[in-house]
Amino acid sequence: MWQEKNGELYKQFVFKDFREAFAFMTKVARLAEEQQHHPRWQNIWNTVDIWLSTHEEGSKVTDKDTVLADAIDDLLGGKQDTGKAPEMVKMFADGGSRGNPGPSASGYAVLTMDDKQIFGEGVYLGTATNNQAEYTALKLGLEKAYDMGAREVSVFMDSLLVINQMKGIYKVRNKDLWPIHSAIKTQAGKFRRVTYTHVPRKLNKLADSLVNAALDAQA
Repeated sequence: MWQEKNGELYKQFVFKDFREAFAFMTKVARLAEEQQHHPRWQNIWNTVDIWLSTHEEGSKVTDKDTVLADAIDDLLGGKQDTGKAPEMVKMFADGGSRGNPGPSASGYAVLTMDDKQIFGEGVYLGTATNNQAEYTALKLGLEKAYDMGAREVSVFMDSLLVINQMKGIYKVRNKDLWPIHSAIKTQAGKFRRVTYTHVPRKLNKLADSLVNAALDAQA
């Protein structure tokens, strides 16, 4: 969904890999030329961030921007967020803080069990710690998966701390994490089943790229 903020329309698009992202950008470039209205955008691996505003109108959102936004969405045929998910999904989640605490973001992606991406999002959080950002990614991802209709989720994260705390292997000793840990437990209870698996960072590149895209966009 496009969001209007700071006088611009903004949306992040997430793809399987760089090749798909680049192909999308090529199509958007053709649209922009046809409409003689050009976006501000950023590409990091499989993510494309787009901002739209009309400079000749004082850099504000006009009909030109909404028309181009609709045309960009039409390129994807709604595949970025169908609003629906199968009952069983995978979810990759990650969080990062540049400073710990410092500017932070969370990222998560919901996929089918055969690894087709259904939805992905990077969310800027402001000042937080790495652990807070990682927990927030898990919370946001579970909420989104449930809203999309999933009832069984296999969670994958590269944070051994978060995974083992959610499994009950480690105690949550940081009092600042108690509220969000409790909220996630409540959210997880709405599903038939939620499993937590630790993976190496190299296998969590999708969620990590969403984190960095959100941080870079804010910067």
